[in-house]
Amino acid sequence: MHIVAVGGSDAGISAALRARELDPSAEVTVVVADAYPNFSICGIPYYISGEVGHWSNLAHRTHADLEATGMRLRLDTLATGIDVDGRRLALREPDGAETTLEYDELVVGTGALPVRPPITGLDELGAADGVHVLHSMGDTFALEQSLDRIRPSTALIVGAGYVGLEMAEGLTTRGVAVTQVEMLPEVLPTVDPSLGALVHAELDRHGVTVHTESTVTAISREPSGLHVDGAGPGGEPLGWDVDLVLVVVGVRPDTDLLVAAGARTGPRGAVVVDESMATGLPHVWAAGDCVVTHHRQLGVTYLPLGTTAHKQGRVAGENALGGAARFAGSLGTQVVKVFDLVAARTGLREHEATAAGFAPASSTATPDDHKAYYPGAQPITIRLTGDAGTGLLLGAQLVGPRGTETAKRVDTYATALFHAMTVDGFSELDLSYTPPLGSPWDATQLATQAWGREHLLPGQVAALSSAER
Repeated sequence: MHIVAVGGSDAGISAALRARELDPSAEVTVVVADAYPNFSICGIPYYISGEVGHWSNLAHRTHADLEATGMRLRLDTLATGIDVDGRRLALREPDGAETTLEYDELVVGTGALPVRPPITGLDELGAADGVHVLHSMGDTFALEQSLDRIRPSTALIVGAGYVGLEMAEGLTTRGVAVTQVEMLPEVLPTVDPSLGALVHAELDRHGVTVHTESTVTAISREPSGLHVDGAGPGGEPLGWDVDLVLVVVGVRPDTDLLVAAGARTGPRGAVVVDESMATGLPHVWAAGDCVVTHHRQLGVTYLPLGTTAHKQGRVAGENALGGAARFAGSLGTQVVKVFDLVAARTGLREHEATAAGFAPASSTATPDDHKAYYPGAQPITIRLTGDAGTGLLLGAQLVGPRGTETAKRVDTYATALFHAMTVDGFSELDLSYTPPLGSPWDATQLATQAWGREHLLPGQVAALSSAER
């Protein structure tokens, strides 16, 4: 049995590891387009900030660690085509030679590509000019070289999603004055604007200049540096002179290899797979950011996340061996640190719940992270969404200072969502308590109780609690 995995990031490596774990006799080859297998792309902002001392520390596992599992790595090798009937993968070797590689089962984890918005000059300018996208280790080295060469005092970031916010912090930490431009009404648009405003205030507090409801329209190279043109909320012209520009406005699935082989596409152009990660092409599986996401509340959607890619890759690797594993589904659980603040979400927001056929109602509470009489208590802003008719918990959004365990508290909500709990039933969970770390009712439970007081009648509370027991 020869299993070939295409892609050296989360999905491809997870598939290869799972296959070797289950069947040490299986021959497993991983085809990697660059020289950096199993690197943490999520850790790049912390390398740029200097908090991660050397780029090699971003490796989840070293090259030697991976080969010690018995897998074979083909680095700097590009997969250019799939012969589905012949079970052969066309390759371009590091020296440019065109070769083929036979397989019994193929797992494709080509991931995603950075979105390049329609900005005049973006395609003409590049790293040599101080204009960067950030998605790969190659992009990271190019940005690092610009930082060393230009020694920028000013930078403009296009996009205020997760990576954009992390890079705003990273560049500020390096002493660069950052301007951030976001086209939507508030930063971190994966949470409600009222919570995004808390993140916005944190950026302000650390000297980041933020422009929301604004766009960048053009970038040009001037003798003194880069000139950026934009438009504000009312269409009024904006302009900035900066030393460096970073464009991080999201990703799109990298599907060319699979689509050329006949795979179908779905939401956002991602390749359609079922819960077993089968593509519908014989002996071809796919996982990670190139495929659709099976969401436990929304059904089939596209939500590229590293945690999801790891799980999907593991399923694909097991099933390539003849297993019957199934991807249990995502809830879109995410978290980001922005300076001294942590923002997290899981499940659905109101507009998403409405589109999915629920009758959502939301409430916001600000319980302390632990008992107020013990020094250092800080509030966490928690916005919960539940179904007004059934009391079903639908989603949670949290923003709290670092140290309030906001990231782990969102995980408690994610666990409840996974098991389809009601908002009221959440209060019955047996959660830990000691005054320096929590309260007899955890902050998460105080928020669910606040939702119940606002949206449930006493009779409904009793009935729902009884039904859940």
